Amino acid sequence: MNPVRSASGYRLLVLGLLAVLLVSCVASLAFGAVSLAPEQVLGIVSLRVFGLMPEAPSWTAGQDSIVWLIRAPRVVLGALVGAGLALAGCALQAATRNPLADPHLLGVSSGAALGAVVMVLALGEVLGRYSLPLAAFVGSLLSMLLVLAIASRQGRLASDRLLLAGVAVSFLMMALANLLLFLGDPHAATSVVFWMLGGLGLARWELLWLPGICVGLSLLILLSLGRGLNALMAGEQSAVSLGQDPRRLRLLVFLCTSLLTGVLVSLSGAIGFVGLMLPHLARRLVGAEHRRLLPVCALLGAVFLVWVDVAARTLLAPQDLPIGIATAAIGGLFFAVLLRRRA
Repeated sequence: MNPVRSASGYRLLVLGLLAVLLVSCVASLAFGAVSLAPEQVLGIVSLRVFGLMPEAPSWTAGQDSIVWLIRAPRVVLGALVGAGLALAGCALQAATRNPLADPHLLGVSSGAALGAVVMVLALGEVLGRYSLPLAAFVGSLLSMLLVLAIASRQGRLASDRLLLAGVAVSFLMMALANLLLFLGDPHAATSVVFWMLGGLGLARWELLWLPGICVGLSLLILLSLGRGLNALMAGEQSAVSLGQDPRRLRLLVFLCTSLLTGVLVSLSGAIGFVGLMLPHLARRLVGAEHRRLLPVCALLGAVFLVWVDVAARTLLAPQDLPIGIATAAIGGLFFAVLLRRRA
């Protein structure tokens, strides 16, 4: 597949992906344990968004609640999580010059999950609704710092060691989280399993502003670092010759991706491999220039997770399949194919 090179072609691609995302979000509202007709979904969305009430509504009050209070926040959260994890993966792959880098594989997601587990089992909601995001951010940041400390050699970051260090730290974080679950209160431990497997079932309208702001700010910050990310992809010496400070740039990227991943994991659980897969697909579409790549990554990640969530809530209906299981299955196959091609 030849990447889109022209400015007009890129704009058409972005507009097309935005349209696909909008249609996907609306269409996905019809799927679930209770199936709804397309005209019912469109009518409810038109009423709630634009205030357009038909003379003879074809839906009940219960169906209105299912669409607007349960499924719509879930779809929006899925789009935000998919976009954010794809952005984080794209930035980490550039900062580490490793195409296998991903928030999950580098231990960021596991650290965030451990922070959420510690908060729920040991500390409680000491800061109200912000307790989990803060704990998950601290856990993800500590995990990333530990990975960097292990992977660094003589003050330089070895990209070949980074993935191995991330896998080791990820196993360590998950072992600690599982130990806390084993030793903790069984009722509390049951509620924490959500963060271990990943899911969007806790989405509520009043909680969506935080991931929305984080994803938007992260996109703007990473776009501002686009030239530096391009330079890092060419090598550390090339980055220095182009006037970039690799250490400062990597620190900014790691802080940004840790904050983003921590907030998202606190609301959706540990969803892996989204940040590994989508940047590779986006590069096939638009190339490796990050100011073009990052928006496409975000849109592809949003569309991808919206439809994975549809599969998760319909395959075993009326039960919800944890979305982390679905992404792990897809990501594991993708990871194996990628390694095979690199061999």
